[in-house]
Amino acid sequence: MMRARGALWDCKMAALSGVRAAARGVLYSQSCGVWRSLGTSAAILQRQAQAESPKSEGVFPVTMIPGDGVGPELMHSVKEVFKAASVPVQFDEHHLSEVQNMASEEILDHVLGSMKKSKVALIGKIHTPMEYKGELASYDMRLRRKLDLFANVVHVNSLPGYKTRHNNLDLVIIREQTEGEYSSLEHESAKGVIECLKIITRAKSQRIAKFAFDFATKKGRSKVTAVHKANIMKLGDGLFLRCCKEVAELYPKIKFDTMIIDNCCMQGARHPFAQAVGRNIANPTAMMLSSANMLRHLNLEYHSTMISDAVRKVIKVGKVRTWDMGGYSTTSDFVKSVIDHLHPHYGA
Repeated sequence: MMRARGALWDCKMAALSGVRAAARGVLYSQSCGVWRSLGTSAAILQRQAQAESPKSEGVFPVTMIPGDGVGPELMHSVKEVFKAASVPVQFDEHHLSEVQNMASEEILDHVLGSMKKSKVALIGKIHTPMEYKGELASYDMRLRRKLDLFANVVHVNSLPGYKTRHNNLDLVIIREQTEGEYSSLEHESAKGVIECLKIITRAKSQRIAKFAFDFATKKGRSKVTAVHKANIMKLGDGLFLRCCKEVAELYPKIKFDTMIIDNCCMQGARHPFAQAVGRNIANPTAMMLSSANMLRHLNLEYHSTMISDAVRKVIKVGKVRTWDMGGYSTTSDFVKSVIDHLHPHYGA
């Protein structure tokens, strides 16, 4: 199972959103430029080599978790486009949300059961509450741990037709998401004193580094950059950095360098989307392109290409622009335009 490879697609925001770089991430690009994102998000796990999910009567089962925020609206957009394109996919929809009081061990077990059965899932953003309610690990984190979803993969890619400060971007951010700041080990050692443990292990540091170099090799990328905070966390991030350097020696054809997280974040940006909830103005580009990638994983190349081409045509033509792109079009307008750009004989 993977968030592409098996395929759990974790769409964080609309396609023209900013890079969310994090310490201990591994970032690589085909060129040395300013790293700023306008691309699709996706989180990936290296778990199964099998490329096709089990299906019944030509229909592929896919687990769908709409999530919070604009997630349900974006999922609705995907379903409309899939229906118009006659995509042979049947969604098994589950609602997992702590902020909407739809989270429990029973619900989590149902979600896991569905995902293990379909081996493919399309997932919206599951918000993590800030309040402490007796459990440090959120349900989203527990989901990752139970499925060992250790690699979060974000492809940052400029789309023709929409001008940005930096054009022709094509880079990928890979972030380990099962340890480090995600260890969820905190306690109050004395009154008013909180200790938060950031766990770094050689095994998982080597695993994420190897994943990044393997990914770069497979995708024809020429450079890997390890993003870290080893200048301050000399032991923890120091171990991570050493592991990256050790793995890099096994890939002499790929250039390797390092970057402190402060510098990396200064070169990135983030676009908040909370204000778009329920207003029919969210940009569905990222979710649609992620769903197209999911179809490619299922070997539904024809459907994948037609949908991704239609989305790119809408962006390139430029007549339909959602709020985040400086326009006044609604989510529904964007979906309708995508459907209109599908091949006229598609699904006939």
